[in-house]
Amino acid sequence: MIQVFNINEGLCWALMDLNEFAVLKNISLKREIESQGKNHLIDFLLKKTIQIDYDNNGKPFLKGDSRHISISHSFGKLAIIVNEHQTTGIDIEIIRDKVLSVKHKFLSLSELEDAGEDIEKLLIYWSAKETLYKIYGVKQINFIKHLSVKPFTKSLSGNLVGSVQFSNTNIKLFELNYHFIQNYVIVYCVKRLN
Repeated sequence: MIQVFNINEGLCWALMDLNEFAVLKNISLKREIESQGKNHLIDFLLKKTIQIDYDNNGKPFLKGDSRHISISHSFGKLAIIVNEHQTTGIDIEIIRDKVLSVKHKFLSLSELEDAGEDIEKLLIYWSAKETLYKIYGVKQINFIKHLSVKPFTKSLSGNLVGSVQFSNTNIKLFELNYHFIQNYVIVYCVKRLN
């Protein structure tokens, strides 16, 4: 039901099957499954009960704890990342062709050219940009104008470099990793590069 991935000291993420959790806890309402699921998964990861709260932009944080978290769910899966040292982000997406009809809304021309019609590659770009958005935590971010991902060669897992430049600030670079697990793509932040 839960898989934990330790990336390095101070950085780990976990993946939980929400359908299995719902059966185990006898819960049927989607919001309740997601709410109880994220509390259960964060308690499992941190080995103690810590309340998850949200700032004014909707970015989650641990109440009374300095560790950084990010949360994502997609079609029965829940992913949470915990970073002891710096702000972080994670995104999980089920692999489906819906991304083909919206790719022009989140990709620059060079990113569109790199991804082409490759659904998996488009979803890696989308998840990478969602991850960057979650790191920065400001609702006014434009996915084409303020977020970018360097071109990459797709494989079952790999590294990406993403950047955020918002409101005339210096460009912030991040190392991101991606993985294909079952019928999902997961992208998470490893560290800030500058």
